[in-house]
Amino acid sequence: MSYLTQMAGLTVHNFVSAATGIALAIALVRGFARRSAKTIGNFWVDLTRCTLYVLLPISIVVGLFFVWQGMPQNLNAYTSAVGLEGAKQLIAQGPVASQEVIKMMGTNGGGFFNANSSHPFENPSAITNLVQIILIFSLGAALTNVFGRMVGNQRQGWAIFAVMGVLFFAGTATAYWAEAAGNPAFNALHIDQHAGALQAGGNMEGKEVRFGIANSALFATITTDASCGAVNSMHDSFMPLGGMIPMINIQLGEIIFGGVGSGLYGMLLFVIVAMFVAGLMVGRTPEYLGKKLEAKEVKMAMLAILILPLSILGFTAVASVLPVGLASLNNAGPHGFSEILYAYTSATGNNGSAFAGINGNVPFYDLTLGAAMFIGRFLMIVPMLAIAGSLAAKRIVPESAGTFPTHGPLFVGLTVGVILIVGGLTYFPALAVGPIVEHFAMNAGTLY
Repeated sequence: MSYLTQMAGLTVHNFVSAATGIALAIALVRGFARRSAKTIGNFWVDLTRCTLYVLLPISIVVGLFFVWQGMPQNLNAYTSAVGLEGAKQLIAQGPVASQEVIKMMGTNGGGFFNANSSHPFENPSAITNLVQIILIFSLGAALTNVFGRMVGNQRQGWAIFAVMGVLFFAGTATAYWAEAAGNPAFNALHIDQHAGALQAGGNMEGKEVRFGIANSALFATITTDASCGAVNSMHDSFMPLGGMIPMINIQLGEIIFGGVGSGLYGMLLFVIVAMFVAGLMVGRTPEYLGKKLEAKEVKMAMLAILILPLSILGFTAVASVLPVGLASLNNAGPHGFSEILYAYTSATGNNGSAFAGINGNVPFYDLTLGAAMFIGRFLMIVPMLAIAGSLAAKRIVPESAGTFPTHGPLFVGLTVGVILIVGGLTYFPALAVGPIVEHFAMNAGTLY
């Protein structure tokens, strides 16, 4: 794309998208915080404030830091060079740093270069890699504190942060374990996959050697916990269980810190369901932050949560049986199915990362993936805003002896359990015929 398109087109959308997510999250929080209110705020005011007071100042400072670290920020023509083997090469440049910072902080993920954050111009060093990881999580994590402050009890924000943290560490540990263990198919070939002084060990396929397995697994987990989609390694080259973790992160709704704003309101939808389950256990109308969660709120929460699997599993089922869908696969069997599943998972979750062994640039996938993006982005917002408006109109009920405490370990455990149960019941059958069966087949040596 031209430099003008990058600056006046994509960069603007990156800012507006992030500001919109924050505005929507704040609207839902106002639903819990306000008492008998008729409104949940002014969208235009929230959008403007988020852009001018949060996104732009941080982007300017971190953008200058990226330039200092070696990212290009210019309008120069491409540089013509001759490589070590004598071949001519055009080296692209352009306004990279300014695009990179909002790409990460706004959890947008679209890379200036096709290699994304494994490209040395987009991610020159270990320091920029660390900063990019922090940027992806920064606003999503900070909004949990905003939530606690707005409802008048910061322990509530810490409880939400703890739920996200537990799921994040579990995913990171699993992804790293799967990649560090290496490929079991190589054992029969007597290939040394152990870490040593001369090699990183484990599964290094598709990974940038500058970052290795640990930084690749961490980056993959974080970018799919959020709705970022920027990558510094190839997810399609991960081991079956290692690649399954990014897939699950998106399928859960990217609620583990999540996209800017969308992570918080996605998590609060699961909190509503968790409180409904708690109410069923004790035979009491569920409450959260003094607001009674009645039939309307629970129905709207479940509708918002079920919209995602309707798109992911529905489109995957269609693409898996139609010849036009199968024609784009470069791999057969369970891995090919995983590539289709990941494509619609990423599109519905507005993530952008991909398993690359599928050609998505054909009319069938262009249309269906575009439809999945629309469904995942907008149809979830409508019931969420309905909940916000309904809650804002309600009076706050004083706490009593029967009120379930929502700031302790019991609440954290219940919410984590509900998330895993809902996710497992929804997606386990699809994962079982994709990455899980691929894992067992690989260990049994039947894939090679």
